[in-house]
Amino acid sequence: MDILCVNRWGRRGTWCCCCILAILALLASPRPGWTQGVAAIVGTVEDPSGALVNGATVTVKSLETGATRVVTTNDSGIFRVLSLPVGRQDLKVEKNGFAPNTRHGINLEVGQEATVNVQLQLAGMNIDFAIVAEIPVVNTTTASVSGMVDERDVKDLPLNGRSFDNLLTLNPGTINYSAMKSPNTSTSNGNTFSVAGRRTSENEILLNGIEYMGSSQLAITPGGVSGELLGIEAVREFNVQTDTYSAEYGKRAGAQVNVVTQSGTNAFHGQGFYFNRNTGTGTVDAVSKSSGVAKALDVRQQFGAGTGGRIIRDKAFFYFDYEQQRRKNPISVIVLMDSVEKYSSGSTQF
Repeated sequence: MDILCVNRWGRRGTWCCCCILAILALLASPRPGWTQGVAAIVGTVEDPSGALVNGATVTVKSLETGATRVVTTNDSGIFRVLSLPVGRQDLKVEKNGFAPNTRHGINLEVGQEATVNVQLQLAGMNIDFAIVAEIPVVNTTTASVSGMVDERDVKDLPLNGRSFDNLLTLNPGTINYSAMKSPNTSTSNGNTFSVAGRRTSENEILLNGIEYMGSSQLAITPGGVSGELLGIEAVREFNVQTDTYSAEYGKRAGAQVNVVTQSGTNAFHGQGFYFNRNTGTGTVDAVSKSSGVAKALDVRQQFGAGTGGRIIRDKAFFYFDYEQQRRKNPISVIVLMDSVEKYSSGSTQF
């Protein structure tokens, strides 16, 4: 079981509600469960002659949380382990009369369906098979076109406002349509994107497998009151799928954006951050002193922290993220008034 508690705005009492809900969810859970099930491992099991082996036990273990999932091969020697979390996994295949075969370090990404084919050797040969798996270069199970933005990109790439959805434009055929949208046709608070020429309302955004919608039906991308999606520290990675994606998607014809959040693990970890933009960092709109017009300040502060770890080893975990934004951005309003010219004594009066 994994509990994620996120506070982005720092309103009083919000974190208390999150903690209470987390405790109730923990007490209500009868047994450990998998979270962030957004990846899968499929494959076949063969004997030394190449014949398919049915009834073999396949165990997948997460190296981050220690959680395991067990399936068996069918009559065709095929196994499918679905709803797995992202990260490194160990896969072990066992069958009576055969020596166990283990694949270490299978690194799963969000939306990935990794293919792992295993060959068992006869027992009694005193051979211990332990293979370090490599990341498949080509996805042989699906025909979708996808663009992966991993944890390093999310954390290290510069983002003005730290809104992770701006990284969608790293994928070919994706443009940020926010500056071109009409206020009369869109009520979205967040950014809007056009992927592969599709309308902005045709994209589907999933957060840990759950549909993540905004307040607008015209522009599906969600956004906070600041017009941005905060919480970079809480986002682990995301994947943008287009074209012929699998049947598990398809509510909308545009891009399928899979976002997975950070997770608690057996090892405690955390980080903090503070970003500041003000006069000293050159973010002031410079105005000539001779004009007599006051400078328009744009002061923005973003700070927060995230931490995660275990509650019960290999069973229950937590991750807490807090982020707050403070911004001083005076708005200049231009008022146009009709002027009546009057001429008197050679002077002009208004």
